[in-house]
Amino acid sequence: MNDPQDTPLTKTPAGDEASAPQPALEGDAPSAPVAPGRPAAQEAAAPAVTAAGLESRLDLLAAELLRDRRAERRWRVFFRLAWLGLALAVAWALFAKQVHVSAPTAPHTALLEIRGEIAMDTEASADLLVSALRSAFEDPGAQAVVLRINSPGGSPVQSGIVHDEIRRLKALHGKKVYAVVEEICASGAYYIAVAADEIYVDKASLVGSIGVLMDGFGFTGLMDKLGVERRLLTAGEHKGMLDPFSPQSEKERAFAKAMIDQVHRQFIDVVKAGRGERLKETPETFSGLFWNGEEAVKMGLADHIGSLDHVARDVIKAGDIVDYTPKENVAERLAKRFGAAVGAGAVRALRSTVDMR
Repeated sequence: MNDPQDTPLTKTPAGDEASAPQPALEGDAPSAPVAPGRPAAQEAAAPAVTAAGLESRLDLLAAELLRDRRAERRWRVFFRLAWLGLALAVAWALFAKQVHVSAPTAPHTALLEIRGEIAMDTEASADLLVSALRSAFEDPGAQAVVLRINSPGGSPVQSGIVHDEIRRLKALHGKKVYAVVEEICASGAYYIAVAADEIYVDKASLVGSIGVLMDGFGFTGLMDKLGVERRLLTAGEHKGMLDPFSPQSEKERAFAKAMIDQVHRQFIDVVKAGRGERLKETPETFSGLFWNGEEAVKMGLADHIGSLDHVARDVIKAGDIVDYTPKENVAERLAKRFGAAVGAGAVRALRSTVDMR
């Protein structure tokens, strides 16, 4: 047997045996596994932090959703008001056009302006001018109608429609029509003017240009230099006639020339019928040339030198002038632009639909 004294016992600094738990000494750094109370505190604080963060996020989400709803509501109200304003503007424009000088008035001179290019979708289109002419002739207060012209001409079709309507209304209502030229009365504008009973000009006005043209460009030489080939497929021998990227054949050129010569002949017949014996025809009269007002009177293309006021006051004997010219107001312009935008959008939508198929 060993002597108890030969087997030393392991003591802790406090005198405990090695097998006993060793408490941390005061001042020592406690290790994580044995730190008293810390795991429980973390477990209690974590749910509180998580709940607070979640509540904050929900508040932010609710505020953002509320802002979106308010913005959406404002835009909805804005668009509704915009549609309402557009509808009211269109209705006002239509109403204003219907009541324009439609009521009987005192004796006056009816004025109709013909300005700019004579063509569809312009202020000098046949639709607008014919409507204004009818209003002027139907007004019992209108003693006569004056066409104040400042136009280089335009479409022979539009000019012909206005010319024929003037002649019809003159025969129907028995009222005279006077044309008063300001700066220029050429081509299609003169086509209209010869429907008047008399034509008044300023001595420096430009009058005439009794002719017809068909213009365009040809790019075949440029395409040859650039090495560009035109690939045009047609069903019909002359379907590609007047195509600027294809050579012009002599047959097609002769056909186009014969066509405009025929329109020119129609123009000449209208001028001769309108001017009658007053016209002093020369080889240059129907060549497409134009002359100043003084020379036009000498040639019989016009009757007198005079202005609108002179005609109304001294010829018609009705100094009060009422303007029957159709005026496109702001509402109509907005309606047209809006309609064009909607139409373009519909076309794009239709094309995209077709493409998807």
